[in-house]
This record gives sequence, structure tokens and C-alpha cells, in this order.
Amino acid sequence: MFREVARKKQALPIEECIEILIKEPRGVLSVLGDDDYPYGMPLNHYYCEDDGKIYFHGGKQGHKVDAIKRHDKASFCVYDQGFRNPGEWALNIRSVIVFGRIEIVEDTEKVLKISRLLSYKFTDDEEYIEHELINAGPRTLMFALKPECITGKIVNEA
Repeated sequence: MFREVARKKQALPIEECIEILIKEPRGVLSVLGDDDYPYGMPLNHYYCEDDGKIYFHGGKQGHKVDAIKRHDKASFCVYDQGFRNPGEWALNIRSVIVFGRIEIVEDTEKVLKISRLLSYKFTDDEEYIEHELINAGPRTLMFALKPECITGKIVNEA
């Protein structure tokens, strides 16, 4: 059902894909938006090693929420900062694409737990995190992308 990476020599092992999902703070979530147009939005995320799901948060209404409630299939793309081989100008970039289905997380405790873990990707300021959880927590909607297919590859931009 899902396509394999066309250039097999560039394919990344699943372990490396997971490492990128854990390490990198942002990606682009794409859903089927209004009038069946693709709708992609940059989001920060948290990859949970315990359940293998990718978590996102946002407001309780808007284009993203409407699209997800209409159609639960999505793709999520993440890429790293890249690296240059000595003496070369071109970046080598590792990217991961995840296909799966999104569900809304209803469990308030889980929403707060994942929100806290996601915050740690950006800051270890406990006072700030607590303030945000108390003030923004009640207005937060959490989504979980359950992967059905994860592929990754490395590309040289030259």
C-alpha cells in the first residue's frame, strides 16, 4: 500500500528514522484540508518511544482541527539540519516521512504529560513550563499520529 524509497541506497534504517523523529523539534504535518486541498503546517512534535506515536498540540478550533475531524489520514515530514562532508559545499540532509492516522487525545493527564515532555525539547525552565501548562493547558487540543509507514532517506542537495 505504501511506496518504498525509490533510491534504496539512500534509504535510512527505521532506527535512524526514529532517532530523527526524537531529536528534531519540528516538521510539517499535512492533512486533507478544505475542498480536498492538501494543507501542510509546520508544527513542533514529540515522538513517544513508549507507544510509537507522534504527538502535536494546538488550539481547539481552526483549519487543522476541521480537517482532522473530517479525515484522519495524514503525513508528517521531518528533516535534520544536515551536514557537509569535508571540502564540499552541498548539504547532506536526512528526512523522514510518516504516514498514519490521527486521533484526538481526550485524556487530560496524558495531554499535560506530553505537553510537558514536548516543552523539554525547547527549555528546561520549570517555572515557565508550569505557567504554560496552567494557563494554556485548558485551551490545548492534543493530537496523536499513529504511524502506519515510516520511511527515511539521505539526500545530497548538489
